[in-house]
Amino acid sequence: MKTKEIIVGISGSIAAYKAVEVVSCLTKVKARVSVIMTASATRFITPLTLQTISKNRVMVDLFDGPEEFNPVHISLTEKADLILICPATANIIAKLAAGIADDLLTCTVLASQCKVLICPAMNERMYKNKILQANIQKLKRMGYLFIGPGQGDLASGSRGKGRLAEIKTILKEVDKFLR
Repeated sequence: MKTKEIIVGISGSIAAYKAVEVVSCLTKVKARVSVIMTASATRFITPLTLQTISKNRVMVDLFDGPEEFNPVHISLTEKADLILICPATANIIAKLAAGIADDLLTCTVLASQCKVLICPAMNERMYKNKILQANIQKLKRMGYLFIGPGQGDLASGSRGKGRLAEIKTILKEVDKFLR
């Protein structure tokens, strides 16, 4: 992964804290990691944490301009080998399936020509919702790849399918894809 450019997109799920370990592991194997957070993700973890771990500026706002003219959502995609959305909420999955680009993460994904790996994380009832399942199937038909979700304890206190896949599983799939 030494020469690989990975964009890690983090959406607003309690599982966002696990993205810190994902980013840390990717940087330890010398991948170049750029992090994009949704505004909701910043309610769970801070951009500063991920900036410290990734050694790169963390981007949140589509309208925060770069130092020189180069639209961020376009410039990031020109060098990216992979976009990893970890965790992916039902909201971000629905936006992508509908082609909605109303934040930096969705704009970047829609402008991208690289593969996108999506790691869902949500309550089991949300995950099993027919609309969400149709959105997942639509994205799969378009070539988006999914990792998980896993089964186990959920933030709601219940058990079921919907928790973020294990970090080791996510990293193994990223490695396999980038080989």
